[in-house]
Amino acid sequence: ICPGRGVLSTLNVCGMAAVWQQVLAVDDFEEDPRAQGARGHRRSVSRGSYQLQAQMNRAVYDERPSGALVPTSVAEASRAMAGDTTLSENYAFAGMHHIFDQHVDAAVPRLQFANDDKHLLACCSLDSTLSIMTLFSSPPSVKVILKGHAGPVTDFAWSLSNDVIVSTSKDGTLRIWNTGDGRCIREVRDPEASELLCCTFQPMNNNLTVVGNSKHLLQVVNISTGKKVKGGSSKLTGRVLSMSFDAPGRILWAGDDRGSIFSFLFDMATGKLTKAKRLVVSEGSSICSISARSWISREARDPSLLINACVNKLLLYRVVDNEGTLQLKTSFPIKHGSQPLHSIFCPLMSFRQGACVVTGSEDACVYFFDVERNTKAIVNKLQGHGGPVLDVSFNCDESLLASADSTGMVIIWRREQK
Repeated sequence: ICPGRGVLSTLNVCGMAAVWQQVLAVDDFEEDPRAQGARGHRRSVSRGSYQLQAQMNRAVYDERPSGALVPTSVAEASRAMAGDTTLSENYAFAGMHHIFDQHVDAAVPRLQFANDDKHLLACCSLDSTLSIMTLFSSPPSVKVILKGHAGPVTDFAWSLSNDVIVSTSKDGTLRIWNTGDGRCIREVRDPEASELLCCTFQPMNNNLTVVGNSKHLLQVVNISTGKKVKGGSSKLTGRVLSMSFDAPGRILWAGDDRGSIFSFLFDMATGKLTKAKRLVVSEGSSICSISARSWISREARDPSLLINACVNKLLLYRVVDNEGTLQLKTSFPIKHGSQPLHSIFCPLMSFRQGACVVTGSEDACVYFFDVERNTKAIVNKLQGHGGPVLDVSFNCDESLLASADSTGMVIIWRREQK
């Protein structure tokens, strides 16, 4: 959005097309016969995609053609979208909007808003259940409780259309749930009866889910058939605790309890995993949380990974190539020695200086950090929990933040309206 322009025009399309042509001209594309899909579609396979992602992000801003519609520091419309506020002002909260306590006395290790939704939130609990909550009603309420697991629920994920949730449990099962009525559609048992510790959907194919277990194994599962995908498994050095795909679904990162992060190349046609790179963050430390982001803001344009690793720091890595190689960019001090803490990138791309990440902490607080500040990076700090804050989640427009702790309390925070 340019100064003096309040709406998008065809110049935006033309400008972006020019940038794409410039970037793609230096790429090396080939037609991969393995990319022949079930319906006969062919797919181009790109080499050096992550270098090009960073190049493209920079080209959009640094080499923009005259008249292209991009956010600038003086663009009135951009400033209006960003609220014309500093990061600290933008992430100021008016206090607690609501508290959910249906899982009291059992930790809530994960919670997440539904995709592109303002009012639908889910969480899982070590009491062996999951909850789906609606924040649209007044007061907010529990829509449905998902019952069926025989052990603590360790992780879950929303499908892209929000009609299905998959969950993992220490009872050794992966369950697929109908989010409308709470029915368990399918149960997939681990052949080795190992504890299932984490899961995520393949972002480009929600028919496939990746599951990590306590016997160091990463496995791709077809949730329609309940079958494991041939070639879709790999071993890590420890219990698989966390994972995240990049946005295109080509690279998967997985972390274990021995301090290692592995990158895997995902074959979109077959579901096969190929181990690519390994990074030892801290020997013996648990990699509790991994979040991937293509770019964060005008200043932070490289593909990035946000990591919680039980080293009393929140770590931000830069992705430097198309095999998922990581390079430490910066870190932020938090209290984190043993609990399974999680962190997130703020969902809205920032049109102002700086960009925010949010994390839980063992001191019962929620912290907001500006990734571009070298000093005094804390933007905000929320207090109110009675135990370590294990997970945080923003809704799609950042008007609400949810946080969960080790005592089973879920707090909904409402952002101040500017």
